[in-house]
Amino acid sequence: MRIGVIVGSLSSTSINRTVASHFASIAPEDVDFVELDWSALPFFSQDLEADFPAAARAWKDAIEAVDGVIIVTPEYSRSLPGSLKNALDWAARPYGQGSLDRKPVAIMGVSGGPIGTAAEQQHLRAILGHYNAPTLGQPEVFLRFNQEDYAGGEIINEATSAVLTHFLAATAAHVELNSRALATA
Repeated sequence: MRIGVIVGSLSSTSINRTVASHFASIAPEDVDFVELDWSALPFFSQDLEADFPAAARAWKDAIEAVDGVIIVTPEYSRSLPGSLKNALDWAARPYGQGSLDRKPVAIMGVSGGPIGTAAEQQHLRAILGHYNAPTLGQPEVFLRFNQEDYAGGEIINEATSAVLTHFLAATAAHVELNSRALATA
């Protein structure tokens, strides 16, 4: 199973990217992760759809090449980062050809505070519902970041590891269930 990881921050020092980079060390067997890079996307405009940008086509192709997606994102001003929303808008275009249509998705967020991504995740769930992307409901993960929990490519805090291990197992089951449903539809 290939799961694409969308990190909602463009920052090279993103704590969400730091956490996502540890997924492989605690993932269920036979699950591979690939980061889906959207950093080259232009600002969305319908004016660009007639000559669909190569970066947007590559972005859509990358989403379509995975079995499911995890979005790991910070919260900016009580919502998702504008640049992430831009990437999701490109994934939904052209109209009727959305790359997230029926693509299983799980979401989580990392912040310096205990529930810093709760508002963002509600907004993201609404957007994904509009895109017809079946979204994992539970477990919800609002992870508080502590650098001391990570070392040498592994998560060394047992509680953090347990939360993420449970989340990744639930995500794999969600992807598998939705993939089987699509295969029989």
